[in-house]
Amino acid sequence: MPIELQSIIKTYRMGSENFNALDGITATIKDGEFIAIMGPSGSGKSTLANIIGGLDTPSSGKIFVNKEDISRAWDRALSHYRNKKVGFVFQTFNLQPHYTALENVMLPLIFSKVRLRARKKKAVACLEAVGLGDRMKHKPGELSGGQRQRVSIARSLANNPEIIIADEPTGNLDSKRSTEIIALLKKLREEKNITLIIITHDMNIAHQADRVIYIQDGKIKKAR
Repeated sequence: MPIELQSIIKTYRMGSENFNALDGITATIKDGEFIAIMGPSGSGKSTLANIIGGLDTPSSGKIFVNKEDISRAWDRALSHYRNKKVGFVFQTFNLQPHYTALENVMLPLIFSKVRLRARKKKAVACLEAVGLGDRMKHKPGELSGGQRQRVSIARSLANNPEIIIADEPTGNLDSKRSTEIIALLKKLREEKNITLIIITHDMNIAHQADRVIYIQDGKIKKAR
C-alpha cells in the first residue's frame, strides 16, 4: 500500500513553548517496500510511525495512504484504518499476560466482530505462519522473548494488513533471535506484499531494507 507524506509537522506543547517533534517531513513509500527509519533517540522516529499507523494525527500537512487522505479523518475512520489496514509490532510485545498465544492473536479479530469459529481458525493460521503451531495454548510467561515476538507478529497479521509497522521489534532480543525475527518479517512481507516499516537503531537491519530514512530533530537528514 503506497504512502505519501506531505510537509508533515507534529507540534507538542512543552511548558510555555511549542516543540516540533516532526518538522516538515515529506516522503513517499512505495507499495510493498521495506523501509527502515533510523535516527537518535528523540529524533521523531516513533512519532512518524504513529502518524503513518493512524495512532496520532499531524498538526499540519497531509498523509495519503493508497491516495486516501487520513490526516484529517474522523476517529471512526482512523480506527477502521488501524484495525483493517495496519499491523503493529512493538519492542515490548504488548501481549496480554493472562491470555494464551491463541487468545492474544484473536483479540484484533474480536474488535473486528469476527465470529468465534472464524477468528479461532484465522488465529491458528497466523500462529502456524510464524512457526508457533505447537505453542498456541502457552501464555506469554511460558514463552521465550523470540516466541513472544512471534506471537506479536501473528497478532499483527490477524486482519490481513497491507502495512506492518514494527517499532524496535528486536530491541529486547539477542542477536540470534533478532536475526530470526527480521527474516520472518521479510518473508511475510514478500509472501503477502506487505509494506514493511521498521523503526530501528540496528545497522544490520537497515542494510537489509530497500531504503533507509534517517531522521534528526524532526527532519529527514538523508535517505538512501
